Amino acid sequence: MVHDVAALAAELTDMAAADHRTAVHANSDDPAEQLAWRRLTARHGDRLGEIMTEYGWPTAEMVGEEAARAAWLIAQHADRQLDIQRRALQLMQQAVSAGAAGPRELAFLRDRTLVNEGRQQVYGTQIAGVKDGAPVPWPCEEPERVDELRAAVGIEPFDEYVARFS
Repeated sequence: MVHDVAALAAELTDMAAADHRTAVHANSDDPAEQLAWRRLTARHGDRLGEIMTEYGWPTAEMVGEEAARAAWLIAQHADRQLDIQRRALQLMQQAVSAGAAGPRELAFLRDRTLVNEGRQQVYGTQIAGVKDGAPVPWPCEEPERVDELRAAVGIEPFDEYVARFS
């Protein structure tokens, strides 16, 4: 079992590294690059589904901090696999409730899943595009409370967050 967990941790971190290397192609002008990105994230999403079935949510206690963050990243980028995102969200929510995962990452995954479902996000973490040089978030359920909700889960205020994109 210990070997399995070590191998799982290595596999997750390798998947995240591949994700980081190819993420630049997500919005490429070249359809072949976009397709390569989609194939990679779909393959990773499928594998995360298998991992969740076998191990549950890969927490930092189980696989280490880096691999746990990798699992979250893979779920975050499984945009065309809502079943995987929803399962990850549910398992991660349980892990957060048990103190085994962080509420910040959960908030990002929750927003991402909501937007992918065509619904309004909660924390304003997902950016729809840029208008007049300023990042525009996808619509939020309670825009007037976004900074308060963000603070509750350890996310910087919206204006500070979007300043990084400009």
